[in-house]
Amino acid sequence: MAMAVTASSLGFHFTAATEKPVFSLPFLKVSSRFSDTKPRYFLHKTRLLSSGTTIIRRAAAPVTDVQDGNQGETDTVPTPIVIIDQDSDPNATVVKITFGDRLGALLDTMSALKSLGLNVVKANVFLDSSGKHNKFSITKADTGRKVEDPELLEAIRLTIINNLIQYHPESSSQLAMGAAFGLLPPKEQVDVDIATRINISEDGPNRSLFYVETADHPGLLVELVKSITDIDIAVESGEFDTEGLLAKAKFHVSYKGKAISKQLQQVLANSLRYFLRRPTTEESSF
Repeated sequence: MAMAVTASSLGFHFTAATEKPVFSLPFLKVSSRFSDTKPRYFLHKTRLLSSGTTIIRRAAAPVTDVQDGNQGETDTVPTPIVIIDQDSDPNATVVKITFGDRLGALLDTMSALKSLGLNVVKANVFLDSSGKHNKFSITKADTGRKVEDPELLEAIRLTIINNLIQYHPESSSQLAMGAAFGLLPPKEQVDVDIATRINISEDGPNRSLFYVETADHPGLLVELVKSITDIDIAVESGEFDTEGLLAKAKFHVSYKGKAISKQLQQVLANSLRYFLRRPTTEESSF
């Protein structure tokens, strides 16, 4: 039997069920108290949580088929980077994708994102010493507004990574998602205890800046937002970066319209460390 917990005054709705937990959680200005019953997340290669979003895994493209990108056969494989930026544009979700100088026009990736019900505009491409950076502005097709649902933001992230692995199979071993979506899993697994770093600092009188770096896995963005809002801390905006085997997130957070106190900072850090250490997926899910 499903159990529903709602806080409509905050514009937040959450339904917890044994097999199909549903998030309908605005990414901006959310705050809630969940029930003590913790739903588990079963993440599959072709399904993200219960959102109904399907990520189709196609046959991996040959190494030479790289969406018109350039690739040297003997080059060192660069670290793939996917950035989801909710801070820089008030009207759109900004996504940046980097994989050395190997990325082409990314037309297939844009098409896959549009299939999620999104408007995707390629803003620009620029080069620097770290490679070729592709930047997109994304809004919801039905509202024309930026994406605010953590589940949909995670679907965007996994769709991009899945397409990257399909067209650049050499990236599979460079990504934590290679174990779930790719042909070549990472050679080494990241120890969560060693990799996890948490820092909370002042961000003006009315909010704090929360930073976490940890081992990446499918569903992580949703889990982070949930673990923060679990203790009534509001997530106002932020950025989520995937860099190879690691995920790095920063969120602007507040508690009852004020910056987080030192005591609550410690509660949040301890809660998140515990949450990240405990298993949230099952081997059979992959």
